[in-house]
Amino acid sequence: MGKIARFRPSRGRRRLSSSVLVPAIVLAAAGGYFAIDRLAGAPQAIASAAERNVQFSMCGRVRHTCVVDGDTIWLEGENLRLRSFDTPEPYDEICGGQREIALAKQASARLLALLNANAFTVETFGVDGTGKRTLATIRIAGRDVGDILIEEKLARRWPDGAEWWCDS
Repeated sequence: MGKIARFRPSRGRRRLSSSVLVPAIVLAAAGGYFAIDRLAGAPQAIASAAERNVQFSMCGRVRHTCVVDGDTIWLEGENLRLRSFDTPEPYDEICGGQREIALAKQASARLLALLNANAFTVETFGVDGTGKRTLATIRIAGRDVGDILIEEKLARRWPDGAEWWCDS
């Protein structure tokens, strides 16, 4: 996960190079935040941490601001895959049959209720493996919504959690 870069005078620490500093200044001027992935050393823009209050519906044909399932949403026209957790699939009987589908619908409904009842922040982290969805974390009062769904037994930790809903 990236860290927010703070621009302070150097006190014996390594200075940021101009290849990092110039994009940071441009992004800061645009009103965004700037992160540096310390592992890869690559700069990465992140969404504003301003709280949002947005009304969601369940997704249908039109996908602008809606919940696809327990870990995927559309927010103002952007497809977001919520990271660090996974929920059962609502449309395919992948492993858990009707039990999985019922649990997936519960997870989706709970995510919808959480988003509609609370102000939240969004932090983005590039795109997922499909290249079609932005990876994101949504926090309500500082808590990752994934942690809430995991505690309520509607999701699993990703990628290391077992797909317990597959057990018969």
